[in-house]
Amino acid sequence: MLSKCSSPPINTLVSFHLLNLTHTITSSTINMENLFRSPRLIYRAIEDTPEDEAFIHSIQSDIVAFANSDTGLLVPMTKAESKKYKHKLVEKALLAAIICLAPPLSSPASATPPVPIGCISLKGVDPSQARHRNTFISIDITAPYQRKGYGSEAIEWVLDWGFRIGGLHRIGIECFSFNDGAKQLYERLGFVYEGAQREALWFNGGWHDYVTFGMLEGEWKARQEKTLLEKVTKKD
Repeated sequence: MLSKCSSPPINTLVSFHLLNLTHTITSSTINMENLFRSPRLIYRAIEDTPEDEAFIHSIQSDIVAFANSDTGLLVPMTKAESKKYKHKLVEKALLAAIICLAPPLSSPASATPPVPIGCISLKGVDPSQARHRNTFISIDITAPYQRKGYGSEAIEWVLDWGFRIGGLHRIGIECFSFNDGAKQLYERLGFVYEGAQREALWFNGGWHDYVTFGMLEGEWKARQEKTLLEKVTKKD
């Protein structure tokens, strides 16, 4: 028997932390209040407004961003083409949201709308393929807000939504082989390199690979448990 002044053995501490971890994970599935928030961001619907049409067009007409994320031919983007893309997101995507900067949860609601900084979506699943529970992420962050960690935060949020709310089993993300920053980011977030279509892309005078990464539901859960356990043990 342990005395009041003695420290519990390591296995007792681990058991306690695992019980606490299970309770934390279970509680998180019940709390929906902040489902469309992450620490610094808000995720809202894409609306049928001139403002959202202009914002989507600003993303689509960014030639550098387009070159890094789309296999389409690099030509000037018309507003009509941007509008078609916007409607495709709204009507076909499993999930599509405007990424916005958010005030802290403790701050009172502001009359000023949250500032849009990007767009994130999960590709729509054909009904005949729905049983596979598999889709891909698409994300764009506007140039002034890149390299600030917003992309990582938004991807982690959409993974949570996809696995915990959308019931998906696998979520993939793709990039071009010349985009070293994207490859490093995806691996850091826990995606596993799954392969490449060799020299499938002609870009800027040369051939490049089309690279695929993926994360399984079990891998995502393991990362969540590890993160939560680290937080619990750090408090001690």
